[in-house]
Amino acid sequence: MALNYFWIAFFLIAFVVALIKLIFFGDTTVFPAILQSTFDTAKTGFEISIGLTGALTLWMGIMKVGEKGGVVAIMSKLISPLFIRIFPEIPKNHPVFGPMLMNFSMNFLGLDNAATPMGLKTMEGLQELNPNKKTATNAQIMFLVLNTSGLTLIPVSIMAYRATEGALNPADVFIPILLTTYFSTLIGLITVAIIQKINLFNKVILGYLGSLTLLISAALWYFSSIPQEQVSVISGVAAAIILLGIVVVFILMAIRKKVNVYEALIEGGKDGFNVAIKIIPYLIAILVAIGMFRTSGALEFINNGFRLFFEFLGINTDFVDALPVAWMKPLSGSGARAAMLDVFDNPALGVDSFAGKVASVLQGSTETTFYVLAVYFGAVKIKNTRYAAGAGLVADFAGIIAAIIISYIFFH
Repeated sequence: MALNYFWIAFFLIAFVVALIKLIFFGDTTVFPAILQSTFDTAKTGFEISIGLTGALTLWMGIMKVGEKGGVVAIMSKLISPLFIRIFPEIPKNHPVFGPMLMNFSMNFLGLDNAATPMGLKTMEGLQELNPNKKTATNAQIMFLVLNTSGLTLIPVSIMAYRATEGALNPADVFIPILLTTYFSTLIGLITVAIIQKINLFNKVILGYLGSLTLLISAALWYFSSIPQEQVSVISGVAAAIILLGIVVVFILMAIRKKVNVYEALIEGGKDGFNVAIKIIPYLIAILVAIGMFRTSGALEFINNGFRLFFEFLGINTDFVDALPVAWMKPLSGSGARAAMLDVFDNPALGVDSFAGKVASVLQGSTETTFYVLAVYFGAVKIKNTRYAAGAGLVADFAGIIAAIIISYIFFH
């Protein structure tokens, strides 16, 4: 229901704002622009879905090889002490833990395109355990909130955009993004755990969270000890090696079990193609609503209102120019990326301005909550998403606040 209300709100607010601009400001271009945006975003949604087909086909095929090779079972045993506590509805050693771990791992490495097929595979596995096929389970909500909170070690795409725009040090946002995503993930976990009454003070959960904290601390120490210009290169190479290493392990384990690797790859790939086709209407629906909201100027009105508010409170407003990224991030990854690039290309700001760096950290702070909810719930035909959107937005808000504060610490 939450997505239903948000979709209606985007549409109606866009119409009302455009009407105000036409009547009171004489803007005769706003309605044609909104209409054009519906065609453009519908086309974009279709292109994204078709573009996703290749990745889905490949990675679901690879996942099938891993399943038949027994890798999934091994990974499930490794993570089951933690996951059976934060996902108490899932039976111990259930196969769904395999793609779930892969999804989190790929997001952690900044491999968004590769992570999506694993996320969809996870949702399909969780849906098999769902007694009410139209209503999201606690496990599905926990998974999606952790997914949308976006814990990221290697923000490769953001560093690449900064390099393309001529940043003096494209990797200077690496540590701030890592810290920001850690806080957003932690808040997302705590929020859902409170609602679902999960005991986070369990010694096993504390042990895993402590280990993750040590891992992040070690990564921070290593990357802060090497020249900044090497961070992007080393992190990109490490991500590629780790991902390809996982694929090699899958293949070797399948060979060990005498699995026909090629046939398993094709079998899983067929599932990937079907999923890509199935999500098209859900993706187009949410992108069209977001495009109308942005084109109407509603987003700009919100941003100007916040500037006046912070000026009234006497708070430094240097970060406000980057806020469109924050408003778009939960709604649309492409919209947030466009907002970030708009800051980079603004002659009064630029990629190396404070606003440019805040925009970069905001872009890496979380995943796109409504995009993830629309695609993942749409893929398994969930209608009642319960509190998933609200919990995801809490994590997003934590990420936004952390991004702004951390950016002031590092760059202001």
